[in-house]
Amino acid sequence: MIAAERACYHCGLPAPDTAHFEVEIGGAPRRMCCAGCQAVAKAIVDNGLDDYYRHRDALPESPREALPAVLGEPTFFDAPEVQRSFVRPLSEHEREAALILEGITCAACVWLNEQHLTRQAGVLAVDINYATRRARVRWDERRIRLSGILAAIAAIGYRAHPYDAARAEEVAGRERRAALWRLFVAGFGMMQVMMYAVPAYVAGEGEMGADIEALLRWASLALTLPVVLYSAASFFRNAWRDLRLKRVGMDVPVALGVGAAFAASLWATLAGRGEVYFDSMTMFVFLLLGGRYLEMLARHKSVRAIEQLGRALPTTAARLTAYPALETERVAATALVPGDLVLVAPGETLAADGCVAQGESEVDESLLTGESRPVPKAVGSALTGGSVNIRSPLVLRVEKVGEGTQLASVLRLMERALAEKPRLVQQADRVAAWFVAALLLLALVTGVAWSLVDPERALWVFVSVLVVSCPCALSLATPAALAVATGAFSHFGLLVSRGHAIETLARADHFVFDKTGTLTWGRLRLKRIVVYGSLSAEEALHWAAALEQGSEHPVGAALRAACVASDQLPVPEMLQATTGQGVEGRIAGRPLRLGRPDFAGARHGLPMPPAIQEATDAGDTVVALADAQGWLACFCLGDVLREEAGELVRQLRDMGCRVSLLSGDGEAAVRQAAAAAGIGEARGGMTPQDKHDHIQALQRAGAVVAMVGDGVNDAPVLARAQVSVAMGGGTDLARNQADIVLMGENLLRLADAVRLARRTLRIVRQNLGWAFAYNLAAVPLAMLGWVTPWMAGIGMSASSLLVVANALRLQRARGI
Repeated sequence: MIAAERACYHCGLPAPDTAHFEVEIGGAPRRMCCAGCQAVAKAIVDNGLDDYYRHRDALPESPREALPAVLGEPTFFDAPEVQRSFVRPLSEHEREAALILEGITCAACVWLNEQHLTRQAGVLAVDINYATRRARVRWDERRIRLSGILAAIAAIGYRAHPYDAARAEEVAGRERRAALWRLFVAGFGMMQVMMYAVPAYVAGEGEMGADIEALLRWASLALTLPVVLYSAASFFRNAWRDLRLKRVGMDVPVALGVGAAFAASLWATLAGRGEVYFDSMTMFVFLLLGGRYLEMLARHKSVRAIEQLGRALPTTAARLTAYPALETERVAATALVPGDLVLVAPGETLAADGCVAQGESEVDESLLTGESRPVPKAVGSALTGGSVNIRSPLVLRVEKVGEGTQLASVLRLMERALAEKPRLVQQADRVAAWFVAALLLLALVTGVAWSLVDPERALWVFVSVLVVSCPCALSLATPAALAVATGAFSHFGLLVSRGHAIETLARADHFVFDKTGTLTWGRLRLKRIVVYGSLSAEEALHWAAALEQGSEHPVGAALRAACVASDQLPVPEMLQATTGQGVEGRIAGRPLRLGRPDFAGARHGLPMPPAIQEATDAGDTVVALADAQGWLACFCLGDVLREEAGELVRQLRDMGCRVSLLSGDGEAAVRQAAAAAGIGEARGGMTPQDKHDHIQALQRAGAVVAMVGDGVNDAPVLARAQVSVAMGGGTDLARNQADIVLMGENLLRLADAVRLARRTLRIVRQNLGWAFAYNLAAVPLAMLGWVTPWMAGIGMSASSLLVVANALRLQRARGI
């Protein structure tokens, strides 16, 4: 057996006398328990990171547990097929990976990992989120490999592995279990201590002997120790960390209150005189932990909609080994590569982005777009990973996998929004910090005053003032509401990609729309047909579609799409296309020309009909059909206004917003679209710089401008507006710089977003109002001695819980 043991300086485990491992840290030799801790500590010191030992407020895991098995296979994570699911190429040699770190116990651990990794040659950027333990690492693969980064993390005693939603849920589960155990110990201790306190409360003067009273006090002390040392340990640990970092956190007054009450009770028990507060203290710890546990459950619930996206992709897929025989093998979804063919049965989730190679079906895309109606799919239709096949089997041709999928882009943008601190959150944090400092001063002044007035009550009044206030409610008021609102936005098919977006959208009073692809569909559609002579409109369209059946031009595609019998088109003879003019050929022996009016009219030389010139002046694209005898028909094509555009404009006006239309298209087409949508202010022929200057002028006049555009072509204009909304359909989300992205095709979701943003701002104001009102009322009452410590604990916990519960009301925002 080991005769004597001392703690290892690195991991805190016992270091037996037989172990002779030392590392010089801070100018003094420090004892280690094993060669593993010695190697880790030496790596920290050799890299100039020994400040870690001065800043840390918790011990790391033992290196015997912290070194991952991947070090036995250092090149495992360098394999392209392994990296496909979590590594994103940014350029030819630059890569970015999403990792989750284990072993993080305090803020100093985050600092150590960031400093250590940034000193590795080839590592370009490291960003670690302390709350979620998630890290984003960018590196140059020519200078360092991913396995080298993982080995560098392991060398200082931590574990890193690819992030996945299932692992995140596992970490959250461990957090819930640990919190529940602390709550259980506090609750058990509270009940037992209250049982021992009852006789002292009910016994009359002289009815309880001194020995019985002392026995009950010592029993209460024994039951209170686990509550203080285990259940309340996090309060003391966090308070000590804050004080060492020269800041006053929200756990400082709690730790002071609990510590002061315990110290006074311990002294009274040892001395045999004075009051003890074991019952009030254990009740306070139990109530506070209960409130924080419920608050934690609410926080986990608030981000569930976001985490649901991370779990949308299946873990396996049925890859075809023979086609068209449809023989399959079940493989991991991460093993798919572009070009693979995957069989998707009805009810299954698509494992990657791609297109339909075979089959027809309907797909549920509601997780991404918010649209509940199934979307029909045929050969060539685009498919998005995370969507659910509903009706018939489909063969998916894989085009994008892993970090290249649209779902991965959505998650990156949502992570960016959650990582940013909006102005309201920053202000609330600053107020809370000053509030805690002022509270400590008030508690000290109150304690001194009561010690002069009534010394027996001074301690518990001091404790009550410390714990009754709720700076937590101030700091939770805004982020809780914004986190829940972000999840609610996703149910509407609206992706919030910037932290300030919801707050600013709620204040927006002037909406500026682009035309093409925003208020309109952004693609040519046949609007009307004008026929001449005895030819019917259906016959004219049938002939025009036949002449264009081999064309990839947008005009040809629009004509074919409008033709009902496009699968029964005759094959033209002597077909010849003239670039920029049109096409000519013979159908049923009849020579025909289709194209620009002057090109088609050259076939017969007759004057151009008035309808062609009128349609051209209105901004339409006009295509004429003619033969040697004269004009047969003209087809008026244009970018058709979205059906819901007019209703959107009406709803925005009802909410008190002004609406403008700015476009680079011709003046006539812009004014026509504006009139159809009910927009009074419209300008055409504008360059991106013209739009930029116009928005700047609106802002100088005091408007809060929301710009709605395509997200890519109008990037400078979107950046100029206080808040920007982009149409997500068809754009590259990875390059999208908008604050909010509309994933579906329904513009009315924008009106829902404005209402939800305004409701969110109202709830934020309600939360802040409640937090201030509660503290302004509770602190003076506690200073007057009207609030006991256990009542203070209930008030503090209930205040925090109330603001989170109020924020959760936003999750019911489905039919706004």
